Amino acid sequence: MTDLVDALTRWESSGGHWRVLTDADTTITVGLYTCDGGEEMERVTGEPDPAVRAFLAGRTRSDG
Repeated sequence: MTDLVDALTRWESSGGHWRVLTDADTTITVGLYTCDGGEEMERVTGEPDPAVRAFLAGRTRSDG
């Protein structure tokens, strides 16, 4: 599991939501939001490797 997938999984497990902010050939940036989806708490960036693509499965957010 990649660092980005790990971070998103932990965030969801804690009740938070995430949204893909940028998805480029070399990096993906994801915003981490409070449990109500209102306030951005942090941004995480990682490589769009196969594990990240499989985890996202075309999704751009965790709550949608």
